[in-house]
Amino acid sequence: MKELCESLSILRKNNGVGIDEASRDLGITEKELECLESGNFKIFKDVYEFKKVISSYAKYLGLDEEKIVDEFNDFLFEKTSRISKEDIEEALKKQEDKEEKVSSPYTKIGKSRYDFAPIVLLVVMLVFISLVVYLILAKTKKDEKITRELKSEVYYELT
Repeated sequence: MKELCESLSILRKNNGVGIDEASRDLGITEKELECLESGNFKIFKDVYEFKKVISSYAKYLGLDEEKIVDEFNDFLFEKTSRISKEDIEEALKKQEDKEEKVSSPYTKIGKSRYDFAPIVLLVVMLVFISLVVYLILAKTKKDEKITRELKSEVYYELT
């Protein structure tokens, strides 16, 4: 990466462009441009901003920006990847075979709030059924009482 950035600096100097002129044209500070040319991307907010600046700088210098971005991506992959491609492919195959969720040992698996929904539904249905049965029995007893009273009144009238 450092070689790429140094080659950008050399190309700028060979084209006779000063650092102040390039920074004005690109819309970045001279300090950021100096850091870019030295390969120090810690001054930038994030890697994506640095990638964007490298791309625009390569275009400004007349280089193939896609090639420069590819070199940057390769550098970034080598720098950040700690797992080999073969290990990733093997893990994917194992995951397909198991078809289980892969979770971190630090991930807490808690109960879902919907785990108790069937129980609540069952209780509500039992209460509803009990209420219906109670109302039916109450109506039946009330009808029996009225019938009894009517029968007893009829007997009194006839005697």
